[in-house]
Amino acid sequence: MTSNPGRNGGSRAAGGRASRLDSRFDSLRSEPHRRHNPLLDEWVLVSAGRTKRPWQGRREAPAADTMPAYDPKCYLCPGNVRANGEFNPEYASTYVFTNDFSALRPGTSMERISDGLLRAEGEEGECHVLCFSPRHNQTLARMPVTDVRRVVDVWATESQDLGSRHRWVQVFENRGQIMGASNPHPHGQIWAGSALPRDAAKEDATQAGYLAESGRRLLLDYVAQELDGPRVVDQNDDWLVVVPFWASWPYETLLLSRHPATHLHDLDDARRDSLAAILVRLLTRYDNLFGLSFPYSMGWHQAPFGGASSDHWQLHAHFLPPLLRANVRKFMVGYELLAETQRDLTPEAAAADLRAASPAHDVASASDLAFSTGP
Repeated sequence: MTSNPGRNGGSRAAGGRASRLDSRFDSLRSEPHRRHNPLLDEWVLVSAGRTKRPWQGRREAPAADTMPAYDPKCYLCPGNVRANGEFNPEYASTYVFTNDFSALRPGTSMERISDGLLRAEGEEGECHVLCFSPRHNQTLARMPVTDVRRVVDVWATESQDLGSRHRWVQVFENRGQIMGASNPHPHGQIWAGSALPRDAAKEDATQAGYLAESGRRLLLDYVAQELDGPRVVDQNDDWLVVVPFWASWPYETLLLSRHPATHLHDLDDARRDSLAAILVRLLTRYDNLFGLSFPYSMGWHQAPFGGASSDHWQLHAHFLPPLLRANVRKFMVGYELLAETQRDLTPEAAAADLRAASPAHDVASASDLAFSTGP
């Protein structure tokens, strides 16, 4: 692993506290074992030997043709008409609009009903779409860092605005058809709702409990424990990218602020710049891992809004890509659906693969495509 600890540098050499502690897990790594996820208070089964099994399941294939910079049929391209009949402006940078098919809507009745074990309640909110770039054939990984910084700024301003009206703000991106993206144009979404969703509620409770017990933030302690260790993928002065010890998906990563921060709008200019830089490096590593535009779902977890104390919360983003190999997708089925999450590749091996992938793009433009799931 190369050593470059500067603001926009790569991973440092292993050998710190994390690697010393990790020697205690050596006897487990090649055997089936379970790892605890302290954020969700759940367990993950790790079965490393299963990567050697013959694969006769479904294989995904990349799309065959390159995409144009502008698609007259795309409802997200500048100047084009959307499904509701409105026209997009001729935007030249980022563009935000209310989702034409919103899953949450303002003004929804908040009525609660209950009958024995049956309970339901209304949920109001807002759903916005954020176009990252006017170019149809772009991805965050291929955008200049200065353009990605503009996306970071929109994430922050949108979160602060929506957070003034709603308790939870979820910034996310689904990249590629395999992850459910309905349009290859570079875009993400921001949903805001009045309730605290399942995983947000779990993370809020575990972080609050850890602070009450230790007086420290759980994820800042995790950053300190992982620094320079075998699961680190990349880092700079402000951010750490790590395959979490408890990762569920094959090449899952966690992007953590190395300094106290609860919301995206807490970040000053320097930390937003370094965030944009490390985002491009991480997503480029993903692309170079298998030589294709890597599919993933990613999302920011910020502290809940609404005035309650957020001293326990540490800003972080989850990256959840589904690929186990270049054309083999990991499916969460069977045991994973009915018992608990199981993974075939150790987090340490996944991190080593990602560290070995270049943070500079060497994927041919013809491979810069949305992933196709086929018929």
